[in-house]
Amino acid sequence: MKKAIIGRKVGMTQIFDEVGNVIPVTIIEAGPCVVAQKKTVEKDGYNALQLGFAEVKEKHLTKAEKGHFDAANVPMKKHLKEFRLDDCSANVGDFITVDTFAAGDKVDVTGMTKGRGYTGAIKRWNLHMLGKTHGIGPIHRQSGSMGVIDPARIFKNKKMAGQYGNEQVTVQNLKVVKIDSEKNLLAIKGAVPGAKDGIVFIRDSVKA
Repeated sequence: MKKAIIGRKVGMTQIFDEVGNVIPVTIIEAGPCVVAQKKTVEKDGYNALQLGFAEVKEKHLTKAEKGHFDAANVPMKKHLKEFRLDDCSANVGDFITVDTFAAGDKVDVTGMTKGRGYTGAIKRWNLHMLGKTHGIGPIHRQSGSMGVIDPARIFKNKKMAGQYGNEQVTVQNLKVVKIDSEKNLLAIKGAVPGAKDGIVFIRDSVKA
């Protein structure tokens, strides 16, 4: 992995290519991200960069967080994320911008999905609904049989109702369609996890 950046999901739109084909894209405000910490094999056992994104007032940080930024002598940021990079050419205090990426690059985007609360098995796992006739009612949106008479219990990991969404998801091998360096925007083909204004992490695709 050589490139990574933190961004904020702006929303979705569509653009046209040279021959007039419609391309659905997600617009992401990516960076500029400051390098708050650099880790090396000699000191830490691996190579990594810790990036900071989004301005924040000092009163919203803890003393430990403020001390971390003061020690690095970098601007205070709201979000911090460490990326393992094989060859870290950047140093503490440098800024990572959207120019790091180029149109045509393949990236992996990580974000938190929308939280949907406590959800039934039909919506959560896309199970079939029960029949609507022959005495099935009055409830049709329950899952069917949960097991057998012996051992007379429900096994773990059975697909049942529960918390749905609000989990970290990575969509792999997405294509960077367009870059706007002046406005720090990335246009990535397809959808990425999360709601509008959600924080996402963009890095080189591991499958490219």
